[in-house]
Amino acid sequence: MTKYAPHALSRASSIALASALFIAATAPALAQTSIDDVAEETDDDVIIVTAQKFEQKSTDVPITISANSGARLKELGVSDLDELSNYVPGLNIQEQSANNPGIVIRGITSDSGSAQQAARVTLYYNGVDISRSRGSYQDLYDIDRIEVIKGPQATLFGTASAVGAISIISAKPKPGLSGEVSGSYGNYNAYTLGGHLNAGNDTVAVRLAGAYKKRDGYVTNLALNQDDLYAQDQLGARASFRFTPSSDFTADLILTYDRQRNSGTPFISGTLPTSAGPANPFGPADLRGSPFSAAVLGNAKLGLTRDVYDANLTMSWDIADDWTLTMVNGYRKFNSNEVFDADGSAAFFLEFAEDANGEQGSHETRFAYTSDTFRGSFGWNLFREDSNQRVPFSTDEVTYFQCLAGIVVPGVPCVGANGVPAGDAIKALTGGAVGTVPYQAVFENLGKNDSYSVFADGTWIPTPSVELTAGVRVLIEKRRSGYRATAPGSVFTGAPPFPLTDTAGQTFRTEDSFSAVLPRFNILYRFSDDINGFATISKGRRSATVNAGARATPTGPVGNFTDIAPEIVWNYEVGLKGAVGPVSGSLGVYYQTYENFQVSVNDPTRPGTTITRSAGSASNFGVEAEVNVRAADWLSLFANIGYIDGGIDDDPANGNLAGARFRLQPEVQAAAGFTLDYPINDSTRLFATPSVTYRSRVFFEAPNSNLISQPAVTLVNVRAGVSFADERFEIACFARNLTNKNYLLDAGNTGGGFGIPTFIPAEPRFYGVQASAKF
Repeated sequence: MTKYAPHALSRASSIALASALFIAATAPALAQTSIDDVAEETDDDVIIVTAQKFEQKSTDVPITISANSGARLKELGVSDLDELSNYVPGLNIQEQSANNPGIVIRGITSDSGSAQQAARVTLYYNGVDISRSRGSYQDLYDIDRIEVIKGPQATLFGTASAVGAISIISAKPKPGLSGEVSGSYGNYNAYTLGGHLNAGNDTVAVRLAGAYKKRDGYVTNLALNQDDLYAQDQLGARASFRFTPSSDFTADLILTYDRQRNSGTPFISGTLPTSAGPANPFGPADLRGSPFSAAVLGNAKLGLTRDVYDANLTMSWDIADDWTLTMVNGYRKFNSNEVFDADGSAAFFLEFAEDANGEQGSHETRFAYTSDTFRGSFGWNLFREDSNQRVPFSTDEVTYFQCLAGIVVPGVPCVGANGVPAGDAIKALTGGAVGTVPYQAVFENLGKNDSYSVFADGTWIPTPSVELTAGVRVLIEKRRSGYRATAPGSVFTGAPPFPLTDTAGQTFRTEDSFSAVLPRFNILYRFSDDINGFATISKGRRSATVNAGARATPTGPVGNFTDIAPEIVWNYEVGLKGAVGPVSGSLGVYYQTYENFQVSVNDPTRPGTTITRSAGSASNFGVEAEVNVRAADWLSLFANIGYIDGGIDDDPANGNLAGARFRLQPEVQAAAGFTLDYPINDSTRLFATPSVTYRSRVFFEAPNSNLISQPAVTLVNVRAGVSFADERFEIACFARNLTNKNYLLDAGNTGGGFGIPTFIPAEPRFYGVQASAKF
């Protein structure tokens, strides 16, 4: 709840009351489970989850969790995390690029690519934190389930889960021989090929899985020698090995490779025209990139080259009656090169690239104990990451100064109506006396972070109706940052054309250490065998940012270092979950307060990048509800809604950000639809899942501006088909954004830092056919 809008509390309270009355009318409490397909099934098909490091029914977990099985993802036609976010209240995922996914839980965004800044949302892949932005994107194929856990989860998932966690669990090997192959074809020449092969016995089992996705770009690029924008060329492969020599020991080794060779991001100017006409975010682009890209990164074309390598070894022993020892070891490495045209025009103006590399290693040891009256775990975690972000920048000085200030030839536009860049126009006007003056600069951020923590979490069950949980994580971290830059002077001014300090070949480094105690407290009360209520208080923390930079002095460059204090959040939450007859679902209400809320703003000293600053205090109030009705054995209806009133507190101490809503935070988000699975005969069934999703206006920057926002948008998606031969074969058709709605994925971007915001169009209508076969 933001203090700038006193009426918001009463409005939000009314929504909460209305939701409570609705749920009371349908069921005293509804399960916080998005759907009912399961990896392991119990009564009423409730999903088994491991959010608290124990296998539990989702309805028995005293935190807000949405769990989606691999089968349900297929029903919805979900093949990527951004598509899943349409069906989970309080979750939004903005995939501007596989190199820069923005993950939003309850309106709080985690999307920084800086090597010096920590994540807010923990993205877990088979039990290992992979939250570093440039290395976090993970393709979805052969998935067992995805758990979305909301609210601070530092005790369970580590310090990166300041606002929540997303846990992706891949399908594991099992005894027997089985497999599946699938493929699809759609518009924009899109095709996919994927599948898995499983073989093994009770002792040794192997599972090989993979997916290849290719698609033409959906934004036309008028530039010669450049591809259409937002084309996809993606490969994922995974090998999983399970060793179970006895009933007391299991070892899982999972090796994953992920690769992207995607075309450029369509940063389309909102002010500069193309040869096709005036600026139009939903029209063709004319993005030419930099003539120096090949020399700097070995690639002259706009686009992303990214490779990710991941290894995970998890071992679990039943060391004694009621005791289990689990060790989780992870290693991940990423290399990514992305070339992008930040001015959104044909001009040789704001041409950037990013060369990001990183690796991380982690180890966790966990002891767990379970009895009829107590359930608990304790252990330790070690995590180290080492990454860098190198950003080459190039421009034509004539165009640069003409576009920003019009000082080369007054009255000559930056880019003409025919898309001709200023340099060409000025060359013609001056008879060739003034033309292109190339300029290049490179700057680099370095980050190396170590984290050591011990944790303990216990649940006391004094009666069958009550569970009391308390947990804590004690953390010590060391954060090291570095900075270097090569920024020669301008031909016109003698100084760099922007306030970037050349470090004269030096690397400036700084470091600092921090510690924290992060507790949680939960209570679960069973009103009946099917209805549970819960309350929780938890503390989250986003790590401090140790900024490293440089500044010029009369005697040469010196280091310029600042620490941004850790961001602290307290989360207070109550909810109901369960099922009554054919109706299941949930209701949750939460309130969060923030100290030292960290925001990313354009860095005036490093064009194309952002810097972290504290926006002061902030708060968040929200209501989330989900409902699922099993109308018949072959028909289920589902709906969910999330309401959020949040933002930077309207306090003069918060400066120009006071009263702003959080970036990418909708006030209302909802989805509804039904799943039909109708048996035509004993071996054939007809299935369909149409759905409608809604999201209210989101702002892409703070301070907020309607010009840099996306108004409310409603999308229609559908997947339908037939399976036959006892479900061994399946043919389906699908459509996403069926009404072909034009809407924005992002706005502002790097160009906004120079006063010429750019806009990225979201996906148009995609449709096609799919086929699969199992054995």
